[in-house]
Amino acid sequence: MSGQVWDAERYRANAAYVSDLAAPVLDLLDPRPGERVLDLGCGDGTLARRLMDAGCDVTAVDASPELVAAARAAGVEAAVGDARALAYDEEFDAVFSNAVLHWIREADTVVAGVYRALRPGGRFVAELGGHGNVGAIRDALVAELDRRGYDGAAHDPWYFPTAEDYAERLGRAGFVVERVALVPRPTPLPAGMEGFVATFGGSFVSALPREERTGYVADVCARLEGTSRDADGTWVAHYVRLRFAATKPV
Repeated sequence: MSGQVWDAERYRANAAYVSDLAAPVLDLLDPRPGERVLDLGCGDGTLARRLMDAGCDVTAVDASPELVAAARAAGVEAAVGDARALAYDEEFDAVFSNAVLHWIREADTVVAGVYRALRPGGRFVAELGGHGNVGAIRDALVAELDRRGYDGAAHDPWYFPTAEDYAERLGRAGFVVERVALVPRPTPLPAGMEGFVATFGGSFVSALPREERTGYVADVCARLEGTSRDADGTWVAHYVRLRFAATKPV
């Protein structure tokens, strides 16, 4: 995630919908009182709090110190941690993750660490960006870097797999895949396209000298006018979510 910096206040203002729209993956998890759950990539702790309210014993990790501080302020037991280097050994009844795994290209390493962290019979339930996720936005971010003489694809931090790809990775690690599917979810952007790029596009924007960044963002937004803005002026991100549930055999 080179160049991607997380600001808790900006995230809360521009991207609260990430947790607001997480009900389907929480339902898929079906959290049960007394379960020990690892929230992998907890962000500001909003969903960890919901798991706690459901009676779960929650441990939360995130790579961003800023977001971990926000989660702790919300009363979550959170720590800075790398999803590629989980040190847990059969400690959790479930591992839960929302809108995180598409930031990590080393998917097999993550899946193997989650498998080790789960007790036999434990489940891994997550949602991430899937194949085609925010495709027009991604293309515009890359194209505008290319136009300025930079290798746009080299600054793309995202991994948006197909359902088949991720199911195969889960199976190779030893999981039994219970469910995996791509779910289209067009999403209005409360802070517009500029807010989306400011919140999630740091890896692209930071490739440029500071004096060029404002113009870059404006040109990205202009390129997206025809595909990502409704007739009433509402900006929409064409999300495609990959949602899955898998179990570690007993």
